[in-house]
Amino acid sequence: MNQLAKDIMKWQKRSSKRHEDGVFIVEGIKMFREIPAERLKHIVVSDSFAKQNQKEVRDAEKTAKTVPGCTFEIVSDDQYARISDTKTPQGVLAVVESYRYRAEDLLKEENGLFILLENLQDPGNLGTILRSSEAAGVTGIIMNRECVDIYNPKVIRATMGSLFRMRFAIVDDLKPVLHAIRERGGKSYAAHLKGAVDYDLPDYKATTAFMIGNESQGLSDALSEAADGYIKIPMQGKVESLNAAMAATILMYEAARQRKS
Repeated sequence: MNQLAKDIMKWQKRSSKRHEDGVFIVEGIKMFREIPAERLKHIVVSDSFAKQNQKEVRDAEKTAKTVPGCTFEIVSDDQYARISDTKTPQGVLAVVESYRYRAEDLLKEENGLFILLENLQDPGNLGTILRSSEAAGVTGIIMNRECVDIYNPKVIRATMGSLFRMRFAIVDDLKPVLHAIRERGGKSYAAHLKGAVDYDLPDYKATTAFMIGNESQGLSDALSEAADGYIKIPMQGKVESLNAAMAATILMYEAARQRKS
């Protein structure tokens, strides 16, 4: 096993290694096709994939030659299975340069729409929120460092490619973000069980941030108390709350609806 294979196995499993080296792993043909070429670092395909997808492989090899420092390699099916993170590997993966957005740059957007995430832990939730945010026209996602790693392979798969287009920033503390939004004349809203105002009543046309907390514990008291208001999504039947990604999607689409009118 060569050094690249050993590194890929580490990048698959260890978020600290991904952040240290500034890369993440993308697997599967659909996701591979969506990677911006200039961010490619390494392309690895299995022998069987290469035999069954000759044109795709020729194109990938040609792309690798146009990107400075990018490598292309065909490996045995057994070796590919060892470096893959999926149970049924498709036979193509890429090492991709990480994105480095800054919260202060995102917040410069006029009348921005933001999703703020605190301690979110489920990879599927985070990936879905990225995907929904792109679809709803969200300006950016800002999350604290206690959230699940955005480059977790499960998160990447759940984004369905939105990771390459949706801007996001990771911060030590979300409170300064709330302060910056307030300074720009905007407001932040905590999706909270104590909310007395239905989510579709406030005006979201100016700079707006929706705050979504941990799946089991919700937002911390310290952060939710720093919000400009609490909002709720009305529930019928015996349902007490919605999945974090579903709640975030409902809120961002209400803001998008208002901004169209």
